[in-house]
Amino acid sequence: MKLTFEIARRYLLGKKSNNAINIITWISILGITIGTAALILILSVFNGFESLLSSLFDSFNPDMKIVLDEGKSFYIDDETVKQIKAIDGVVAVSKTIEETALFEYKDAQEVGTIKGVDSEYHNATDIYTTVKRGDYILKEGNINYAVIGAGMRTKLGVNYNDVITPISIHMPLRKKVGLISNPFKTLEVYPSGVFSVQSEADLQYIISNYEFVNKLLSYENKTSALELRLQEDYDEDEIRSSIKALMGPGYVIKNSYQQNEAYLKIMNIEKWVSYLIASLTMVMIAFNMVGCLWMIVLDKRKDISILKSMGMTVRQIKEIFIAEGMLIGMVGVLIGTALALFMYFLQKQFGLVSIPDGFMVRSYPIELKLIDFSVVIATVLGISYIASILPARKAARMETQLRSD
Repeated sequence: MKLTFEIARRYLLGKKSNNAINIITWISILGITIGTAALILILSVFNGFESLLSSLFDSFNPDMKIVLDEGKSFYIDDETVKQIKAIDGVVAVSKTIEETALFEYKDAQEVGTIKGVDSEYHNATDIYTTVKRGDYILKEGNINYAVIGAGMRTKLGVNYNDVITPISIHMPLRKKVGLISNPFKTLEVYPSGVFSVQSEADLQYIISNYEFVNKLLSYENKTSALELRLQEDYDEDEIRSSIKALMGPGYVIKNSYQQNEAYLKIMNIEKWVSYLIASLTMVMIAFNMVGCLWMIVLDKRKDISILKSMGMTVRQIKEIFIAEGMLIGMVGVLIGTALALFMYFLQKQFGLVSIPDGFMVRSYPIELKLIDFSVVIATVLGISYIASILPARKAARMETQLRSD
């Protein structure tokens, strides 16, 4: 194996009888270099967006959320809430309630989600950090306030400084009403601020105080969910087991990933589909490598004949040219990886590729993961190996062709 590799190395670096072969070889290496760098950067951009969106979700969603397995709301007493908060690793517990409603502001109407939160909500989540305009005020005296998602604010045209015009929230009545009666229960709330997490929450949510929303929904102090903040070094499984033992069956306990599982799974699928499509360019580059190796085989016909006459087997001849293809692939991978790291550094430090105005970051987020390097290297070297098989077989049959000559 060492001998075949050494011969392959000499064939790659040594002088060819035709200078065009050298040019084609380096074109193949250049193609693999660009392809490798592109694959790594594509994955790193998806990683960057995934991390960015996860951090935005985490600022709106709790570390852990308890909801019913079936149904929308449940009763829970204050003593049980205190017992949950007393569990090791639990920092804060907030009761929340939410439902789909019709929002009306001046002449605009939109369907969205009204969410009621108690006084512990800002301790259970990072809602304070998401309020970009105005203030996080949900009640002041007898006046009910709300913070509005940036997308919902745009759709309704809400002025959060408007202390005169309230937002009317219409909720369908749960009991049967007559034909003439109003089928909606309507309460009003004043805007106090705008929050933004750059997700569907921006487009859907209006958040107000727990008592106001409970009255609107006529839930009689029911709760939609318990939202928990946990210590950074918490044992999630242990906390989950303690909560299950305390609350019994019929509840689902979701961590931060599970709360956005569907969205993150879709994003992960998009990431690997994009990678697969980009990998097709490597297949096109492989055709160039096949041609390059084929020309090297033809250029080394005399050498192949001599090697066989010296006792080298057909298998060893194949190994020489497969090693040749793998060397071309490895050189391209090494240079491509270095190029990707250089581009990564430039993007991180200077934000070369910017994002249009309106997004929370100015340039494309980017993040490298070790597993991505492994996948890209395996992909490129795998394609290089497959591209080497046909020329290697051609070289192994070369002796017969020489004798016939």
